Amino acid sequence: MGIIELFMIAVGLSMDAFAVSVCKGLSLGKISWKHMGTAGAWFGGFQALMPLIGYLLGRSFADAITHFDHWIAFILLALIGVNMIQEALGKEEHIDASMDIHSMFLLALATSIDALAVGVTFAFMRIDILPAVCLIGVITFICSAAGVKIGSLFGMRSKTKAEFAGGVILILIGLKILLEGIFSL
Repeated sequence: MGIIELFMIAVGLSMDAFAVSVCKGLSLGKISWKHMGTAGAWFGGFQALMPLIGYLLGRSFADAITHFDHWIAFILLALIGVNMIQEALGKEEHIDASMDIHSMFLLALATSIDALAVGVTFAFMRIDILPAVCLIGVITFICSAAGVKIGSLFGMRSKTKAEFAGGVILILIGLKILLEGIFSL
């Protein structure tokens, strides 16, 4: 997997955190750099940690499923993508303005579950995990911090488009992995 695909996965994964950050910015009203940094650190940290955990779990059984790992990668990414699209098209969620440890922990965990599955996919693809998780964390930090600012300025219009775009990106990357796996056999 090249840097472009990895960058696109990082952007796709960051869209849930971006969408929640937009909602945070909307609910906060007046924001500060501290709000932006807090959202970026929580979401970026979890988006980096979860694929690492998924990778470590996936490495334990990746060798046993080498012949159909591209199918697993496609299914995981497609399911994550479809879920993101459904969330984008579903009813509006309300997120409170609290930036306390409990609230941010739960939101960061909830938005990074899909990154755990991507980490498992990375194990099947034998991705160099440290640069990958660093890129995912940095991209998510930037998107989340920007999301808080955008939410305070523009509101919910950005949230739906971001989740939808993130879902489409993950499905397309999953399809690319599947086709590469099928045609390399």
